[in-house]
Amino acid sequence: MSLVLPDELVVDRFLPTVRAMLAERLAECGLTQQEIADHLGVTQAAVSAYVGGDGGGDDRFRDDPETVASVDRIADGLASGEMDGYDALAELVSLVHSLEDRGPICELHEEAMPALRGLGCDLCVRGLDADVRAERDVLSAVRVAARTLATLPGMAAIVPNVGTNVGMALPGADNVTDVAAIPGRIYTMGGRIEIPANPEFGASKHVATAVLAASGVDPAIRGAINVATDDAVLEAARERGFDVLEFNADYEDRGAHLRRRFDEHGTVPPVAYHRGAFGIEPTTYVFGETAVDASTRVGELLETAAGLD
Repeated sequence: MSLVLPDELVVDRFLPTVRAMLAERLAECGLTQQEIADHLGVTQAAVSAYVGGDGGGDDRFRDDPETVASVDRIADGLASGEMDGYDALAELVSLVHSLEDRGPICELHEEAMPALRGLGCDLCVRGLDADVRAERDVLSAVRVAARTLATLPGMAAIVPNVGTNVGMALPGADNVTDVAAIPGRIYTMGGRIEIPANPEFGASKHVATAVLAASGVDPAIRGAINVATDDAVLEAARERGFDVLEFNADYEDRGAHLRRRFDEHGTVPPVAYHRGAFGIEPTTYVFGETAVDASTRVGELLETAAGLD
């Protein structure tokens, strides 16, 4: 991973654009090029280029409503004398912080460092605290698990009609928004596994319900994958010595029913399944301590099932 600091993008992309925008607005306010140069801390020649349209810049900032509004406030304040250099600096610093919070600067940073995509990077806003690291680790695990599923021989055959998903909960999760999954679910197209997007928290109520039920009984179990119920896979689970639990699909509160069944069973099994009900497709959940563990377990089941044919 190449290291690019957000500050580099502020200096190289944001600052030149905002200086050009300010020069243009201050010229519209009637200031001379030298007066503009004094305000911006640049040469008169640079202001001439800005005003003449040769200053360039990044259209993401030029088109950003918050940036435009800030430039207008600063230009009006400097032109009227109601704002001095310190006030203008404070306004720009506040703008930079805002644009780093999922704004254009954050977008540019992900382009410069593609490995940040899908990790929920929040470094500029919150710093690297324990919560951020936990979120990043969960998102990363779900990404790895999804990619693992996409490479498994036989996986396409057990993707339900509604799609499959892989989810993982944060430690101590108690809400769907604490579980990361793939938005839009994982589906098949032409016999290939398609992953439509990077994982997000709160992206799947379906798999999150199973994850929360499992982690509520055993906090160590935080990963789950849903697949179509398949007798060969269930036989493979028993062949490998996995504990297999059947539950009833026809419950309005699936999470409460699952948790009750786990409590009655005395543990969270590696595999839990139902045979479907009216309007409900037969589904099997494969659990693991992490999303990666669950995907590895699915791979083991498919490998064993293929050997039983």
